[in-house]
Amino acid sequence: MELEGTRLGSRNHGGLKEIKVRKETEEEEEPLSPMARMFHEPQSNVYCIGIMGFKSPIDPQIFKANWLHTVVKHPRFSSVQVADGGEMKWVKTKVDIDNHVIVPMVDQDQYHMDMAASDKFVQDYVANLTKTQISTSIPMWDCHILNLKTSDAESTLIIRVHHSLGDGTFLTSLILSCSDTLPSYPAKRESAPAGAGWFWSPLMLTWNTFVDIWMCVATAYFLKDTETPLKAASSSVAFTCRRIVRRTFCLDDVKLVKNATNTISPPFPILLLTVNDVMLAVTQAGLSRYLNRKYGEAKSDNGEARELENYLPLHTRLTATLFINIRSSRQIYTLEEIVKKKSKAEWGNKIGYVLFPFKIALKDNPLDYLKDAKSTMDRKKATLEAKFRMFMAKENNYWQLASFPLTTMWFSNVAGPQEQISLFDNQVTSISMSLYGQPVALTIHIINYEKKISMVLSVDDNIIPDPYELCDDFEEALKLLKASILKKLSNSSRL
Repeated sequence: MELEGTRLGSRNHGGLKEIKVRKETEEEEEPLSPMARMFHEPQSNVYCIGIMGFKSPIDPQIFKANWLHTVVKHPRFSSVQVADGGEMKWVKTKVDIDNHVIVPMVDQDQYHMDMAASDKFVQDYVANLTKTQISTSIPMWDCHILNLKTSDAESTLIIRVHHSLGDGTFLTSLILSCSDTLPSYPAKRESAPAGAGWFWSPLMLTWNTFVDIWMCVATAYFLKDTETPLKAASSSVAFTCRRIVRRTFCLDDVKLVKNATNTISPPFPILLLTVNDVMLAVTQAGLSRYLNRKYGEAKSDNGEARELENYLPLHTRLTATLFINIRSSRQIYTLEEIVKKKSKAEWGNKIGYVLFPFKIALKDNPLDYLKDAKSTMDRKKATLEAKFRMFMAKENNYWQLASFPLTTMWFSNVAGPQEQISLFDNQVTSISMSLYGQPVALTIHIINYEKKISMVLSVDDNIIPDPYELCDDFEEALKLLKASILKKLSNSSRL
């Protein structure tokens, strides 16, 4: 499937061309941040993909006019990236909206009343988009309008942005600031050490940071993840096509698991889970189920794994590069505040990342996945590993430690709005966020919208040809966690 009407550059992974920059104003151009530069490295030339479903068809002319007077006002969306004297900088330019908004011709009759076919068309369109890049001669973003009825929308907007412009939280906040009613995020829960924690916390922070820096060095140079059916053979996977799929769950089910742990009897008396902890547990359980089946199929004569049989090898090392929002606030600001140069909204890539080890195992008690996820995440909150990564990126871009580690997968949780929103008088039915260009075969984004929470997978389907089976495993994992919690609650009520 060809994408007509696009102006896309060739795959040039050597960075941006160096050009002479003539300063027409006295204001000095702003250099790219260290993290933004990392997203231009050949094996991490990453693009963000946002997919939004709408209740009504999108009028391209109305969309262009509104987009031009909202999102394009932001300096990141109206600047090109150039190299001046060896330093990459943002340089203001005039935006031709027709270079950035693409409306492909779609044969509506071909997909009429066939939702499965129209869903696949959108998925294939996005997959085909991941084979291309945006020309560096224009601001590195574009939008694709698909006026095609799918299973959950009357039209679809695909927003593609080079990751150097900003991370998922920034991009989501920018788009939400243009919504007809400013939505809200859930409040950020602050935690403080209790009892003797005030004494132990600095010591634990120092020790955890020392251990994590050692693990960063070991992972970069010799300590590799186990070769599994999920792991890419090399970082050259960054140049391959990606298939992006989504599985949506009821947010109330996730919150049931989260909240019930505070009321049931041990081993969960003071666990205080977050939604992110629950989704990490779901991910760990789902990955374990998927890999067990894959190993079983490989060992079986007929290519089928026997249910309840454990085929997992011992001591599987499977690590995720887990990205963390390091902004001081989760508030959504107005567009006027966001476009300010020194905005409280904190532009760009305000993210750190840590190595998150998933414990791959089949557990008799599904609630053990919650304990594992909670303890590991709490451990990662008490370390300066993310800031060490940022320091290495800033100080020396040529060190191996300044590059993204070669883990099995990437994982990110992007907070979405708690209530339904409309964009340019068109109600939004779904929101997804994902990536392509990353040096791993599997990336998982968690994003919530209204009463739903979605796991969005970006996969190299040469390595993971059955992403929907993996989605099924995540869904089954959540069902088992919920069933175990309800059983615990039922037993507690009888006491």
